[in-house]
Amino acid sequence: MSPASRRLPDDDLPLDAETRTAVLQAVIEHLDHYAFPEIAQKLQADLEDRLADGYKDVRSGQQLAATLTAQLQSLSNDRQLKLHFSPVPLPQLDPQQQISPEELAEQRLLSQLRNFDFNRVERLRGNIGYLELFSFEPPEFAGETAIAAMTFLAHTSALIVDLRHNRGGSPAMVAMLCSYLLPDYPPIHLNDLYWPGEDRVQQSWTLPYLPGQRYDQPVYVLIGAETGSAAEEFVYNLKQLSRATLVGETTAGCANPGRGYRLHDHFWMFIPTGQAISRLTGESWEGSGILPDFKVPAELAPQTAQLLAFKRLLESDLMPSLRREIEQTYTVVEAELNRKQQDLVSQLGGLR
Repeated sequence: MSPASRRLPDDDLPLDAETRTAVLQAVIEHLDHYAFPEIAQKLQADLEDRLADGYKDVRSGQQLAATLTAQLQSLSNDRQLKLHFSPVPLPQLDPQQQISPEELAEQRLLSQLRNFDFNRVERLRGNIGYLELFSFEPPEFAGETAIAAMTFLAHTSALIVDLRHNRGGSPAMVAMLCSYLLPDYPPIHLNDLYWPGEDRVQQSWTLPYLPGQRYDQPVYVLIGAETGSAAEEFVYNLKQLSRATLVGETTAGCANPGRGYRLHDHFWMFIPTGQAISRLTGESWEGSGILPDFKVPAELAPQTAQLLAFKRLLESDLMPSLRREIEQTYTVVEAELNRKQQDLVSQLGGLR
């Protein structure tokens, strides 16, 4: 091992010219799957131009992954295009291989152990419902849990849906949960996924029938920089239909679905292979993300949403007992928000 390679971190490996060329050629080849053919051709032409001598100074796996990712994202303006490096050899996986019943059962069990990523469902003081989702698991796995969660929350006076750490999942679960928050008729055409490679469109509509009752009280959705993909579709749908108030930070801006491709023993790449198109606007949130209605640091979003809900409820006719509960809780939550604001300011001051 050369002195240069010994200086590399444990999660990196030296890179020879043969491997570097093989990875670059694999990237060029796999860009044929990119959902935007014209941009793919531009990226491929750029990489071909650089292939001869443009990467001689790139001498480690991590360096090549970072360099190519920066170039691809700069030319495409697509933050989802990304090359990944693994210091350990990647398994040989066929993405077209059908999942066996045993593997599907194992996936369901693992999902079940996470409660299908319905992380918290509770009634907060002041009769505010709270639902924290870490992902949108498919209805065939998580449907019963979703029904149970919405049944539990049905009699709250307002609902907070926390998606700050939700990076996506199943469009079908997005449609199901949106359906609980929207009228049953007429069905609403929410979103399309267009797969250029197959010239196929996958439509997403609200459901005309749901077990249990629909939720018609005010809704507040907590968002942040980690909120991505299918979670953003949920947010975008409700925002365009004026059904929810968004609190927190701008979302990730990752609209288009895709998958990973193995390029080499130590390299794989995520490539968007489909295009998300909102039927409500004809556009999507790709690249731009979704802006909150009330912009606050993500850490302060829960208490901010509670106070917004309390203010709205206090303007309506309430039972005296609920009004007293909200007024008492308002003071407690406001004090908690002030403490968190001070802690955040102190933390930021310590980083300077």
